[in-house]
Amino acid sequence: MSTTARTIRFWWEDFPAGSVREFGAKQVTRDAVIAFAAEFDPQPFHLDDEAAEASLFGRLSASGWHTCAMTMRMICDDHLLDAASLGSPGIDSLRWTKPVYPGDTLSVRLEVLEARPMGSRPEVGLLRQRWQVLNQQREVVMTMEGWGMIRRRPTGEAA
Repeated sequence: MSTTARTIRFWWEDFPAGSVREFGAKQVTRDAVIAFAAEFDPQPFHLDDEAAEASLFGRLSASGWHTCAMTMRMICDDHLLDAASLGSPGIDSLRWTKPVYPGDTLSVRLEVLEARPMGSRPEVGLLRQRWQVLNQQREVVMTMEGWGMIRRRPTGEAA
């Protein structure tokens, strides 16, 4: 889909500081865990049951990078593909706090920590955000904090 043809539903003003969004229900499958690991993170505990049982994880677990990728997909599906997003200058912190296993269902809690216009480009807003990725027991399995850049709503356009 062309970015010029899509309808923008979310602008910087739609993400005020203090706002919270909860979304997603990504089922983690054994096949996806192994396929991701085989291509991107081929450590034995992500690929093999016997090696995983002998590891600190105790059983086959998803790569942390796979958890990041699944999280990005949930963010895109919830709002980012419908937003006036301009990308991100990066992630300030990332922590994998619990293993993610096949059979888990992941969701995301997004909190906007700070929202301000970009000093050098006032048509762009900056968002400092915290993402918590939760499993089906609502245990936090991953946290990230970082910045996003998003266009501000054009003057005169209704919210």
